[in-house]
Amino acid sequence: MRPTPRTSLLRLAAVTALVGLGIPVTATGSAAGDHGDGGRHRPCVSSPTPRDGRALDILKVAEQAKTEMGLKSVILRVTADGREVLTAALGESMTGVPAQPDMHFRNGNIAISYLGTVLLQLVDEGVVGLDDPVSRWLPDLRDGDRITLRMLGDSTSGLVDYVTSPGFGETLYADPFKHWTPEELVGVSLKQDPWYEPGKSWSYSHANFVLLGAALEKITHTRLDELLQQKLLGPLGLTETTNSFTPDIPTPVLHAFTADRGTYEESTFWNPSWTTAPGAVQTTDICDLARSAAAIGSGELLSPASYQELLDPGTVGLGGATGTCSDKVCIPQTEATHYGMGVLVIGGWISQHPLFFGYSASQDYLPCEHLSIAVSTTDGPNAPGGHSAHTIAQRIAATITPDHPIPDFG
Repeated sequence: MRPTPRTSLLRLAAVTALVGLGIPVTATGSAAGDHGDGGRHRPCVSSPTPRDGRALDILKVAEQAKTEMGLKSVILRVTADGREVLTAALGESMTGVPAQPDMHFRNGNIAISYLGTVLLQLVDEGVVGLDDPVSRWLPDLRDGDRITLRMLGDSTSGLVDYVTSPGFGETLYADPFKHWTPEELVGVSLKQDPWYEPGKSWSYSHANFVLLGAALEKITHTRLDELLQQKLLGPLGLTETTNSFTPDIPTPVLHAFTADRGTYEESTFWNPSWTTAPGAVQTTDICDLARSAAAIGSGELLSPASYQELLDPGTVGLGGATGTCSDKVCIPQTEATHYGMGVLVIGGWISQHPLFFGYSASQDYLPCEHLSIAVSTTDGPNAPGGHSAHTIAQRIAATITPDHPIPDFG
């Protein structure tokens, strides 16, 4: 049965909540960036068709999943110790247009992991403390004297999620091209009583990250897109990951389609302004996504202390049902599966897996194996929707590292 707009948005928010150093390499296994190539950027291309080994096992998983889930496209890249295991693209971007690894797609809450890492970089630099109240930079925010930077980054502020608020989904689907301002989005959350006292539980709220983006701009006196470029995208060599203040996507484009409104239609350029803070509404390609998985998951840009904060900023033990918050919203945070500083920590993997109007993606990193999995998918006309990319990542992990499966969250 095809999901309704309301259930699609609820599922998007729920799954979003549940959700070595890697060096980008070419299909031949040589390092990209300035490692022996004079700083030239190498293209993101498919590996030679594998004949055996892990690469063939991964390809079979992807091919089977594409058929089983009715997906229009599956693009993936797996690396180990920064070296390519497999890069592949299956299916079509549009009718008659094959999917390719260098095609750009929306990366959604992957950018939230960047916000968390940049916040921790500022802590390392002594610019801020995680427990500084956000009222210092956002003086008009309700309870801003009790909400800290930590609570925005690890989603423990208690602010209601505007995405699941009554009427938001209906409005969004009625006009998917509407441009939303941060004030409009946060205003939806602030019209409602908080789910709990700041810092007393855990619940995913998109409002936290819209506010965190605004706070980072005030702290650094730098526009957010420029800040992310300076402190993260540039240093990591993520040359194909870019912000846009419009729904545009750089070419080549991986097109998306969805039946969320009752008919299968193109959704590539539906407006993503509601998804997170302006300046962090990004597109990427699969090679950047695999590089990102390793860099964020290994804490490459962080001190050891801040890396530990990334993995558990105090969320373990929080969550659980209360009189004002169900355990479907205030999800129990355990040592095995919990939210970190803009990332999911699930079964030893550091993950994020966005979902947006026919696009699905997953970045996953297993530190003990230095293993990165990056997957992007688009829906076919009969796809059930939901987090197909993360499901494929889970199946890949179960195949190539069965002692370290990627569990569901919660």
